[in-house]
Amino acid sequence: MDLPTFRRIPRHVAFIPDGNRRWAQNRGLRKEEGYASGLAPGFQLYDICRALGIEELTVYGFTSDNTKRPPEQTAAFRQACVDAVAGLSKLDASLLVVGNDDSPLFPPELKPYRTRQGLGDGTLKVNFLVNYDWRWDLSEAATKMSGATGGKRKSFTECIGSAEVSRIDLVVRWGGRRRLSGLLPVQAVYADFYIIDDLWPDFKPEHFFDALRWYESQDVTLGG
Repeated sequence: MDLPTFRRIPRHVAFIPDGNRRWAQNRGLRKEEGYASGLAPGFQLYDICRALGIEELTVYGFTSDNTKRPPEQTAAFRQACVDAVAGLSKLDASLLVVGNDDSPLFPPELKPYRTRQGLGDGTLKVNFLVNYDWRWDLSEAATKMSGATGGKRKSFTECIGSAEVSRIDLVVRWGGRRRLSGLLPVQAVYADFYIIDDLWPDFKPEHFFDALRWYESQDVTLGG
């Protein structure tokens, strides 16, 4: 694929791949059949990010709130996350899974990746949010700081559950919804937010290129 050139690209991009259930329904399929159809677009987007030299990407897998859905849907998106990590494990990535792994709804196959794993040349940082909950994320800091004794006291942001994830420059969401859905509230505090109306399984590279062209025109001040 011939890639366009950009004057400025974000260092860290977060993706919300939404619309899998609606995509399935539009095709007369069961809602749970939409999740597996989101895997191939994810790997295509990974290849694009790597080729463009983006340093870090975060993908929203599923939240603890999503587990309130019917069991067949829960099983389907949990399996899609396991399959996604299995695919990434064969590529070049520095992979970290972030989420509440004390819950029985966290896929046990992914527990080894709760510590960042270097895969291949490990040049691209990939953070995959699985059974993620912003309340869990922030409460981890309260727990760690209240139990800290002696030594150098860490800051709140050094103690959150997602402390290894850096500040996000750009959030791109498919599916037309205008909300962050609890995505990494600390890291997303200054992020620019781009919405794509098409559903995630209908991903096209031009979706992301349009987001990057839009990002080039933004005045990034970080509040200054």
